[in-house]
Amino acid sequence: MTWRQATRKDIYTYYTEEFPSYLDELPSFITAKGPKQYALAFREPHPVRKDEVPDKDFIRRDTWQTNASGDRTTAAFDKFDDVLKLIRHPARNDPLGQSDFALADPDLLDKPDPRPDAVYYALDHWERPWVLLVDIDAKTIARERAAQAVPGENVSGGSEELLDAAGILEADPAGYPYSFEDIERAIEYGFEVRDIFEDDFNAEETMVVYSGQGVHVYLLDTDPAHLYDAKSREVLNDLLQDTYEIPIDPVVTADRRRVARLPYSLHTDVCRIVTPIESPNFDVRSATPEVFQS
Repeated sequence: MTWRQATRKDIYTYYTEEFPSYLDELPSFITAKGPKQYALAFREPHPVRKDEVPDKDFIRRDTWQTNASGDRTTAAFDKFDDVLKLIRHPARNDPLGQSDFALADPDLLDKPDPRPDAVYYALDHWERPWVLLVDIDAKTIARERAAQAVPGENVSGGSEELLDAAGILEADPAGYPYSFEDIERAIEYGFEVRDIFEDDFNAEETMVVYSGQGVHVYLLDTDPAHLYDAKSREVLNDLLQDTYEIPIDPVVTADRRRVARLPYSLHTDVCRIVTPIESPNFDVRSATPEVFQS
């Protein structure tokens, strides 16, 4: 199967027929009430109930209501099946209910219930001191490789012209701003970061996730002695970038309130499953949903 953008039908089929089979494999810290938020991105903006509020192509929904002191009061989701209902039918199952800022009821519109182009959860967590994530994007690797392959003075225009001059846009997967070579290198970098966590930081719990167009590397130890505060994350960014020369996105590492793609969700730009992996030899083609292979 060639890489392509998922259709509206593809998205619904995946979250209805295949995604539920992965729920028992979700990392233990990803529960209905653990992450402070879940978030959805839509391909087309969807109206909200209040007329003066702009249509939304990205929404965040808290997993708990809180009081003025910030203490948890009422859970938005009792179990993960409730999160799944939001993913399948966001407007019909919006936790905001009848609020003016909830997604508008599709029965009252000409537009159908939106389908999630991406499903995210918040790294900020109710039960854990941190979920630390390092993001390595194949697009970044491709741009750096193209800059080395093509002298800058010989290329006019922006990064797309540079990628085209380097032959990356024609390489498989054709038309994407990276090649399979760049994704494979991102995964190799991901396992290098995992080794750094384990060797330099004595991390006992790590996770590497193929993200669809790159890799996410998690440090999940909860020992408060490590204290991964803002300053510690800056030091980690400097270490990975300057000492080990790994092309990470430093903003992701630094931001504790960041959202990340939910493992086993569908990356709709490439029709691939966001997959926890155990080896740098992982074949990204194997992450094709089974429901798309028939």
